[in-house]
Amino acid sequence: MSAKTIIVTRPSGQARQLIEVLTKTIELSGVAKRSFPEILSLPLLTIVPKTDEVLADRIASILKNADLAIFVSPNAIECVMRLLERDWQDFSKSIIPIGVMGGSSKLALNNHGIGLEIKPTPIVMPQDNEQWDSEGLWHELQSLGWNWQDQKVVIFKGEGGRDWLADTLKNAGAQVEAISTYTRVPLDIDNPAWQVIHDLDFSKSLWLLTSSEAVRYLGSVIRDQFTQGLSSASALCPHHNIADAAQEIGFGEVFTTEPGDEALIKASLAWLML
Repeated sequence: MSAKTIIVTRPSGQARQLIEVLTKTIELSGVAKRSFPEILSLPLLTIVPKTDEVLADRIASILKNADLAIFVSPNAIECVMRLLERDWQDFSKSIIPIGVMGGSSKLALNNHGIGLEIKPTPIVMPQDNEQWDSEGLWHELQSLGWNWQDQKVVIFKGEGGRDWLADTLKNAGAQVEAISTYTRVPLDIDNPAWQVIHDLDFSKSLWLLTSSEAVRYLGSVIRDQFTQGLSSASALCPHHNIADAAQEIGFGEVFTTEPGDEALIKASLAWLML
């Protein structure tokens, strides 16, 4: 009986840590004694930071008068910090509060010392990890009772993506500036990583999907380049929007977990035990 396969679809840098922890966890579990799964990296999208000095100057200028900064992802945080190369509290006379969608982004901020200063930068985040998304952050912001009329909000994001939060803030009266700090480049169909996927038995595969955009790209490649479909494959998704996208491209089984790597790893182990 061939071993099961877990495919991690995050960008390479982000996938590495998850694969290391997942591998170690499996080794310590009873699963490995039966048949150790193959764990593959298929970076469906690559994050390419923008390095334009004009953009860096524009961001620094906007932050001087910003009342709130929102980062839509850890990628946005890393790209902005790489562009600016300054401490967060140096950009304005008053400390600019930050809004994030979930725990990974909060950790990314902490890794840059943000929120850990002598006078900590306020970080607003949905308290319920089942609401780690734009809607959850807006709900949390509303609970603070702020008056949004003419408040200056800057949103750091990737090119494309959802505009729901920006539109909601504008409708509440805020002045919103959305700035793209990175682009997402799809994995070339000639990349050797795809050949490994061609050789897989999809019925024994679990795909860890963490981006709706990546899922849609996967669907287009499977449809155009593969003879076998995804109907016998399983997908693991940390958000219902991603799960919906996985169902749309034809995954036979779609499991939704809580956000965060810990939940993905726990659910992966449960799938291996099936």
